Amino acid sequence: MSIFSIGLSGLSTAQQALYTTSNNITNVYTPGYNREIVMMTESNGNGVRVTDVQRQFNQFVATRLNAASGTLSSLQAYQNELGQIDNLLSDEAAGLAPMMQKFFSSMSQMASSPSDPASREGVMGAARTMVAQFRSLDQYAEDIGRSVNQQLEAEVELVNTYTQQIADLNREIVLARGFDGKTPNNLANQRDQLVHELSQRIDIRVNENSSGAYSVSLSSGLPLVSGENTYQLTARPGANDPTQVMVGYTDPAGNFSELQERNFQRGTLGGLMEFRRDSLDKLQNQLGQLAYSFATAMNEQHTQGLDLNQQPGAEMFSIGSPQVFMNANNTSTVTAAATITDSDALLATGFNVRTNDDGSFTVTRADNGREVAAAFDVGTNTLSFAGVEMTLSGTPNTNDAFRVEPVKGLASTFSFELNDGAEIAAAQSTGSGDNRNALAMLELQNQKTIGGTATFNQAYAGMVSTVGNKMSVVKANLAAQEGLTSQLEALQQSESGVNLDEEAANLVRFQQYYQANAKVIETGTTLLDTILSLR
Repeated sequence: MSIFSIGLSGLSTAQQALYTTSNNITNVYTPGYNREIVMMTESNGNGVRVTDVQRQFNQFVATRLNAASGTLSSLQAYQNELGQIDNLLSDEAAGLAPMMQKFFSSMSQMASSPSDPASREGVMGAARTMVAQFRSLDQYAEDIGRSVNQQLEAEVELVNTYTQQIADLNREIVLARGFDGKTPNNLANQRDQLVHELSQRIDIRVNENSSGAYSVSLSSGLPLVSGENTYQLTARPGANDPTQVMVGYTDPAGNFSELQERNFQRGTLGGLMEFRRDSLDKLQNQLGQLAYSFATAMNEQHTQGLDLNQQPGAEMFSIGSPQVFMNANNTSTVTAAATITDSDALLATGFNVRTNDDGSFTVTRADNGREVAAAFDVGTNTLSFAGVEMTLSGTPNTNDAFRVEPVKGLASTFSFELNDGAEIAAAQSTGSGDNRNALAMLELQNQKTIGGTATFNQAYAGMVSTVGNKMSVVKANLAAQEGLTSQLEALQQSESGVNLDEEAANLVRFQQYYQANAKVIETGTTLLDTILSLR
């Protein structure tokens, strides 16, 4: 090889190095871009050649960062939703505690002057305001639940979009590698960025096969991307509870199945589901239990008294009945309805009822999965558990399932039934000055009527405290996770990111390298001219 060829190989290599450095600089702010370096090797003593333009990508660091980002997204989603509830409950003016206090204060004033129409109207107004606040809080929770459903649908759509794009890039990368054995850096960057975005939505596992294609699966092992193929998720009303959107999966054979929420531990999907399961459902159940216990206790006492017209007291409040959902996958047409039989035994949770092979039933709590004792009466076709009685319309088939919500949503049905202050049964005997029943109703605020363990105010304070404590925990976990994610991002940038100072120095270095190789060619030309001049 001549000195000209050696110099030209150096010029070509220098050009590639300058091109790569320039590409690094221009993509310094491009999401997902990984710094590239030119790999050079000696050409058997005959100059230099470029063997590869290698991107600086550390799969181990990327995997850790994706996992950390997924956890961070989960906590952020949880905090955003929980913050709405926390702000509402922590607002003393808008809370239930002052409304219940106003109701009992007005009851106390009426007890002091039971024949006074103004004091009776005070009770009427306070009762209506309190009931409206119960309904408003439950409606607010319902609105959040609908928002969570919409967000889950949007996130699933994004997941499907990302997995399809990853599959498309798999195809392009495999084709490119089949041509020259190398993976195009720009395609690899796009694919890894999509994996990063996907991991912020859902908990995934990624593996690369020998052909260079990524296989992406859920944490449970169910595949989402396999080479050029994708398996989509679907957001649809839950089979067990149609009011809540669940995520389903279609396997390679085309079979659809609803996924358990434990499949979603990270990402926005995981955070939304955890919030709904651990905080929103709990709030609505506790609110419903409080409303039901309040209405039941007040009605029981009120009906024992006499109103201003010496008539027996009517029910002061009304409230709805438990909800029962028949699982969409049931093979029978059996329906069910439920009633509350013991308010003291009520639990602030829903229940899952499943029919066993022998015709018996297994009842588990929806909040923690624990089994509860249940008794079935063959004669009446009723199943009794936790203060609830569920009546079946027939004999369900094996594995038929039902979701029972004894108290969830009951606060939205809470209403005040009296139309005139004279209807308030303040007395226990004839006589307009009798206030004994009013005093008995007033005393209910001090009795542990909520499951036999808490007063009205204690139950509500417990709700507020639970949400506040959870918010503190989420904030602390979020701050810690932000720190960890930032550390991993810094580590990734130190290995894969573009350092402008370093690249600027490389520009000068490779420019000098180019000039030196040009000098080699110039020297060769001079030598050739000298040789030719000797003739």
